[in-house]
Amino acid sequence: MPSEERTVWYFYKVRWGHQKEFLELFRRNHYPVLKAQIGERFSSVRTYEPRYHGDGRADWTFAVAITYLDLAAMTSPSKEKEIALAMFPDQETFRREEQRRFELLDAHWDVPLKEVDM
Repeated sequence: MPSEERTVWYFYKVRWGHQKEFLELFRRNHYPVLKAQIGERFSSVRTYEPRYHGDGRADWTFAVAITYLDLAAMTSPSKEKEIALAMFPDQETFRREEQRRFELLDAHWDVPLKEVDM
């Protein structure tokens, strides 16, 4: 029987030469907001890079796998804004850095996964 948990992969394709800056901004601003939701909304947050340059089709350069506790957690409205307000009192810097993080992307897409019971 499939688990009640639901996993979504979030893929990012960072512009050439900006991976380090993107990771720095993600680690500083977005990752803490995601981690704050573990236990309440998520069961896990995992991050990935391709092991080797040129792995696969190289459509992505960074991925985040979020496992939600259940379908309700996955489809409920996000509380990320409230969490970010509480975690980052300097909202001007936070918003500027988050905007910069997205300026570094060529593409971003989400892939909600459906477990197949074999």
